[in-house]
Amino acid sequence: MSTQVWTTQDMVDMSGKTVLVTGGNGGIGYVSCKASASLARRLQTNISQELLRKNAKVYIGARDSGKSRDAIRQLKEETGKEATLIPLDLSDLRQVRKAAEDFLSITTTIPLLRSQYIPISSGVTTTSIENLTSNSYDLQFGVNVLGHVHLTSLLLPALLASPAPRVINVSSAAHALTLSDGIHFKTLKGPKKATWIPGLGVKQSIQYYGQSKLGNILHATELTRRYGHQGLVAISLHPGLVKTDILREAPSWISRLTHTACISPEQGAITQLFAANAPEAAKLSGKYLVPYGKVETPSAFARDERLARKMWDWCEAELKSF
Repeated sequence: MSTQVWTTQDMVDMSGKTVLVTGGNGGIGYVSCKASASLARRLQTNISQELLRKNAKVYIGARDSGKSRDAIRQLKEETGKEATLIPLDLSDLRQVRKAAEDFLSITTTIPLLRSQYIPISSGVTTTSIENLTSNSYDLQFGVNVLGHVHLTSLLLPALLASPAPRVINVSSAAHALTLSDGIHFKTLKGPKKATWIPGLGVKQSIQYYGQSKLGNILHATELTRRYGHQGLVAISLHPGLVKTDILREAPSWISRLTHTACISPEQGAITQLFAANAPEAAKLSGKYLVPYGKVETPSAFARDERLARKMWDWCEAELKSF
């Protein structure tokens, strides 16, 4: 990529391409689907909006059907094109399977085998450490990693059957704020009690969020190792510190601090759009991107191939029942 900042003006046409955006009913998921009609000097994007504007077939996987219907209606008003809702609750692994089946049953009516298929994942952050998924996994890891791993695995045959498929995992710079062993597998399932991090005055929920975002990078890395030779491109990225309601359960001091440092959802969508759309991103499988499409070296844990394989094996074993 050139030294010039990549913007939505650089996007290429996506006719014939199928994109599944998770978390698409709020925050940067919604911001990624139309080319915004704002001033060119402002890096305003909307993932769902931008993709629709570039003629992609967009599916929104979302857990909140009310917000999703509103988002789809607004997208239609703003772009003249319609996204399709796939009911998806990433905190329930059985429902993830149902969503994957629904998606595949719908997309069999379109030329999927001639389409580029790109899932873009989002998730939850800084929720209470005591919160669990319906399957009794840590909510942050369960949604951000295990739910998305399950979804991607179920859709993998369709991915590999399509030309130039891409998987985009939305990670975070917080992937470096992990526990001492990177991913503490004993913390991923069952109840646990929050403790305070010495000297910081915050609970360990930040570290549990960090290990889930580390998991996003490791998943993309292992996808590349296992399926890159079949043409699959898997990219992880930090979208920037984006102001969305995903921080609704963060400690108040973090909310105040991040408020001044945050970029807009429109700006935060750019790196995801670059990964999904830019022709040059096809050469970046296994890489970790930061705004705005720049390759950066992630943490040592994120580069640990043994940890990536261990997480993959752990996920595989856990998902056998679902």
